[in-house]
Formats: sequence, C-alpha cells, structure tokens
Amino acid sequence: MQERTLAELAEYVNGRVCGDPGTTIKSASTLGRADKGDISFLANHKYEKQLRTTKASAVIVGKETSSSPVPLLVADDPYYAFMQIMVLLHGHRKHKKVGISPRSSISDSAKVGVDCHIHDFVTIADEAKIGDGCIIYPGVYVGQGVQIGNDNIIYPNVTIYDGCKIGNRVILNANSTIGEDGFGYASHKGMHHKIPQTGTVIIEDDVEVGACCGIERGTLGDTVIGQGSKLGDLVTVGHGTKIGAHCLLVAQVGIAGSTTLGHHCVVGGQVGIVGHINIGNNVTIAAQAGVINNIPDGKVVLGAPAIEVNQGKRAYSMIEYLPEMRQSIRRLESQIEEITLSLEPEPEEEGEEETES
Repeated sequence: MQERTLAELAEYVNGRVCGDPGTTIKSASTLGRADKGDISFLANHKYEKQLRTTKASAVIVGKETSSSPVPLLVADDPYYAFMQIMVLLHGHRKHKKVGISPRSSISDSAKVGVDCHIHDFVTIADEAKIGDGCIIYPGVYVGQGVQIGNDNIIYPNVTIYDGCKIGNRVILNANSTIGEDGFGYASHKGMHHKIPQTGTVIIEDDVEVGACCGIERGTLGDTVIGQGSKLGDLVTVGHGTKIGAHCLLVAQVGIAGSTTLGHHCVVGGQVGIVGHINIGNNVTIAAQAGVINNIPDGKVVLGAPAIEVNQGKRAYSMIEYLPEMRQSIRRLESQIEEITLSLEPEPEEEGEEETES
C-alpha cells in the first residue's frame, strides 16, 4: 500500500483538486465505510446524500459541488479514476514466484516459455505450448496441443481440453473448464446418441473467465470469446457460440449453442439465451431475462420472453395489480350479463293467442 497526496492522485488520473491538495490518502473505500486517510468516489447520484456525511478524507466526483465537507478530486469518469487509484494504492494480487515445481508433470514434447511459474500437480500434456510469464496454479490440466499465450494467470483446478487456444493476459479462475464437449446429441428411437465435437475453443487477449464456468468446444466450428470480454462465475457458453469483444456476462448466464453476440454487450445475472440467434452490438439484457429471438444493435431488453425495456417495464409493473383487475373484470362481466338480460324482450306466455274483434 502506497501513501499519496491528493494532488499526486489528481495528476495521476488527469483530474483537478477542489480543497486541500496536500490531503494524505492511504487507502480507498466506499462512501459509507470510509475513514480518515481513505479516498472514495461518487458515480451514482442516488448516493449523493452520503457525500455530506462521509468520513473519507477525499472523494472522487464528476463535477464540483459546494455541499461537500471534504476535498474533492474532479475527474471526467469518477469510477474509472477510482479504479486507477485503487491499482496505484493497493495493486493487483501478487503471485508467488515458484519456478517450475518438481511435482508438476510436463510432457517432454511440451514447450514452456521463460519466467513461468508452474505450481505443484500441474499437468501439461504432449505438444502443449505455454508462453512467457504465465502463472499456473496447482491442479491445472493443460491438454494435448493447447496453445497458451503470454502473461496468463490460471488458477487452481482449471481444465483446458485438447487443442484450445488461449490468448495473452487471460485470467482463468478456479475450477473452470475450457473446451469440454458441447451438449450435442441426436435423438433416435428414444435414445440420445452423442455427436463428436470436432471444433475447439478460442479465447482472445485480455479475457477473464470467472470461477466454475464451462465453455464448450464447437461441434464443427470454434467457440470464440472475444478480446477483452469478462465472464462472471458459473457462466455456460454453448458449442459454437461466438461472443464479441468487450462483452460483460454476469454470473450464471447460460448461452446455448451457435449463438452470436456482438461487441460491448452487457448480459445480466441468470440470463438464458437460446441457440441459433443473433444478438447485435451494444445490447443490454437485464437480469433473469429469457432471450428467444434476435436482438438488433443498441437495444435494452428485459423479461421472459425478453422484450424492449420500456414495454417490459409497463407490462411487469401491472403484475401486482392483476388480482384486483381480475376481480374488476368479473364484476364487469356480471354487470354486463345483468344489463343484457334486462334488455331482452319478455317471452310470450304459452297458449296465448291474439284475436281480432
């Protein structure tokens, strides 16, 4: 942890100081939990009231305000500036340099780059290639012919099946599986027959895969995770799916096979997406949505089935009133029935005949 003045931090993030530039900052925290020596941030207006009560020594904001009792660091993007300062003050996780453990199992035909640190009980199969500066934690299995780029971090018990390709600066979190067989079966006379999955998985540069994810290899083509995309925990990506660059998939997302996502999509937690559809660029899908149709560029959708956000908000806001509406409809039906009956002519009495005088 490194101590900095507020002026130094402002220069680092290309911001400006409102207040005492000599304020000492030692750490970072939220507005509600911050204490003396901490810097916090305000990126969401709903937390603006906490700006007046926070105990932080300084706060990063998007615009100057006279109501703040503490010095401010004004930045164009407060949350991004907070991230930069977090890295400066705290840094990322440090990885112990262990070299290549004698308790790892590395094939004679595998190639391992320079400055790699391979922990106990790692298995690297025939003809696998590991780039420079990789950290591979205990229990990882790297299958035959796998290609891994430079500066990757692979956490414990990750399995990378044969033939998969991993780019540079990729992070694979614990217990994830890359390149497992896709969920492909031909059903015939009540039995499900496995289809060989001859494709592979390609993970491009700067991707992070969360814990316990499953990324299936393609049946015929490849499954692709685009550059810079981030997957949360327990995400499943079906065979042959292609995810564009810089997408965010929150925890427990499930995408069926042969679906295409464009670039910069945001997919909320527990979203389910059917196979063989196309989702455009810059699409946002709200949590727990069920996507069953193509989505054009730039759309925001929610619900199951997923529909356009404004239409969805109107529809789902009515749910709590449905019981009352049902009772109202029943009352109206009863009233209409009574009115209809009252307007019908009375039937003539049986046997009554008209006579002429």
